[in-house]
Amino acid sequence: MDRFSVEELIACYRRGVFPMADARHDRRVFLVDPARRGVLPLDRFHVSRRLARTIRSDRFQVRIDTAFETVVEACAAPREGRMETWINEPIQRFCGELFDLGLAHSVEAWRDGAMVGGLYGIALGGAFFGESMFSTERDASKVALAHLAARLRAGGFVLLDAQFLTEHLTQFGAEEISRAEYARRLVPALTVAADFGALPAQVLGAAALQAISHAS
Repeated sequence: MDRFSVEELIACYRRGVFPMADARHDRRVFLVDPARRGVLPLDRFHVSRRLARTIRSDRFQVRIDTAFETVVEACAAPREGRMETWINEPIQRFCGELFDLGLAHSVEAWRDGAMVGGLYGIALGGAFFGESMFSTERDASKVALAHLAARLRAGGFVLLDAQFLTEHLTQFGAEEISRAEYARRLVPALTVAADFGALPAQVLGAAALQAISHAS
């Protein structure tokens, strides 16, 4: 996998498989095609009242694509309860190449001049493949995810792939679907001419919540 070209990696995403590694310092990369797939329906994205208050307060300044490499590095770093990561050096390099092509994006939560949370993923057509997120302050990654949902909705995206269903994501309305159902959704999503830049690079929380509410 390390010798794959970025074009071959894009083809993998387009057929519904994605790369992972067993450990941070293991250069081997394998392709994953899970039998059950986690997705976040954009038309039913749920924001709790408490989180909505945090988003509306603009406690975090949310930026797009200003520190992509730093976000990926933070996602790959060990943390309490998870000392290993599936993001190794080849995957980081591939992510950088996709970013240079305008296909990978980061959503970053900043506070007092420091980045305290964020996420990154890959956009192809009307599908966004969420890769990983991190947070060093409560709610930072949740706010970033809500801003991502708003941006995808505004840009005409129809599929937000979360890879695996987690308890963290269920609070936003994430659901688990079969491999066959995922393929049924992915194929038409890839033909959609969506625009990740439909919203300004910096959006206030109230505007983000309004964009999300339009999906409800």
